[in-house]
Amino acid sequence: MPAATTLIDVLRCAITDRTVFSGDESQRQNALLRQVSLWARKRIDLIQLREKDLTPADLTYLAIQALAAIAAQSSPTRLLINGSFQAALDSRAHGLHLPSHSPLLPDDVRRRYLSFGLPHPTVTVSCHSLAEVHIAHRNRADAILFAPVFGKTVNGQLVTPAAGLDALREACLAAAPIPVYALGGVTEENAPQCLAAGAAGIAGIRLFTNVE
Repeated sequence: MPAATTLIDVLRCAITDRTVFSGDESQRQNALLRQVSLWARKRIDLIQLREKDLTPADLTYLAIQALAAIAAQSSPTRLLINGSFQAALDSRAHGLHLPSHSPLLPDDVRRRYLSFGLPHPTVTVSCHSLAEVHIAHRNRADAILFAPVFGKTVNGQLVTPAAGLDALREACLAAAPIPVYALGGVTEENAPQCLAAGAAGIAGIRLFTNVE
């Protein structure tokens, strides 16, 4: 990713989507694992395994392989599972990413990890409004992904309007000292605007992905 070399001191969260790769399911998963290995080599801070259509068992298996790819690079990169607490526990992932309205709280995740003898997890939370940021702050999230800063597009069509840089700035102030990752339409060109608004890092799918 070009931004990884020009924004070295920025926190980075790469979000997976195996459907961006060509081929059948096996080929896509293999391509994704190669991408995970590359991210680990580049010392991306967080990788969010976001493959919501997989069963918990299949997601667990993919997570175990992703963790092995990270370990092979001797990288500090941490793998977080999106949504599936069971897959996070079963794979011994480094943590969990929660949706904004999840009934599961970060401290719940930490207690369960501790009860299973697992290392302290990283727990991140999605936020789309200032009210959600306040809740994530109160619930002691380790990091917040605030979106969509520049809007969300699907197949080139805008499906969610941009929250804007002013909203990002307010979110960062409300979240402090919890780090905020800017998500949604973030590019190498507009990432500096997110940092100037107070974001500690950037997150995205295509921003970090090298499509084969």
